[in-house]
Order: sequence, then C-alpha cells, then structure tokens
Amino acid sequence: MLAFRDATLDDLPAIIALLADDDIGAGRESAGPEDLQRYEAAMRAIASQAGNRVLLYVDGDEIVGLMQLTLIPGLSRLGMTRALIEGVRVSGARRGQGIGERMFEHAIGLAREAGCGLVQLTTDKRRADAKRFYERLGFVASHEGMKLAL
Repeated sequence: MLAFRDATLDDLPAIIALLADDDIGAGRESAGPEDLQRYEAAMRAIASQAGNRVLLYVDGDEIVGLMQLTLIPGLSRLGMTRALIEGVRVSGARRGQGIGERMFEHAIGLAREAGCGLVQLTTDKRRADAKRFYERLGFVASHEGMKLAL
C-alpha cells in the first residue's frame, strides 16, 4: 500500500541509492560506507530544524519516492513563509506511474497547512523531463537561479 512517512536514519541506504538513481545523481552521491556518516549528520541536522523534513513515499517496505520539504519564514512579501522542495526522486522502475504527482500534491498540501504563500524549487538544467513535469504541475520559471560552489 502506498503511503507517506518521514525518513529515519535507518532509511539512509535506500535514500542514497534513490538519490544516485540517475546519471546526474550517480556522479554526486556515494553509497560507500566511508560517506555514510556525512549523510547521517545531514539527517540529524534536518530532524533538528523545525519545518525541515525528508518525506518518503513508500509501497510497503520499498521507498519509491522522496523529497526534502523545508519551510522558510521570510521578511519579504509581508513576512510570507515559503516552502522549498529539494532532492526530488522517484525510483527509476516506478516512473510514469503518477508517483511524483502524488508526492507534490502531498507536499503542497503540507505547505498550505503551514500557511506558506508559495512553493519553490530548483532543478538542474539538464533535467528537461523534470522541468516539463514541474511546469505541468503549475510551477513557473519566474526567476533565474544561481549557485556558488564552496
């Protein structure tokens, strides 16, 4: 049965595998045991910050999708809180089954319940399919995102 739940440290091996389940992610993630402590530290930091969580979409014991949802209080736009969605993945074997759409419906519902005025995300420019998917959901490329690697 498909259901949503929050991630735990025990989920990390499956989460890492899902994050690495495409050409781009495979070059950024590491399933090596020497790197597990970095992921564990990140999960603990996420869990300790109010309004920050890793959401899993599961089919029984199988993680079929994940995303990080972070609520960000702000001063601009009359003190509006916004939701940031990052690290979205659907299992390669389960793509095209409506899982991503259900994940976004759930996350957007959580953002509304929290009083957010907008939901934002970024996507790698190489992910053309993801961009089309987000546009189909109503997301608009209204800003130019920029990053500085440190």
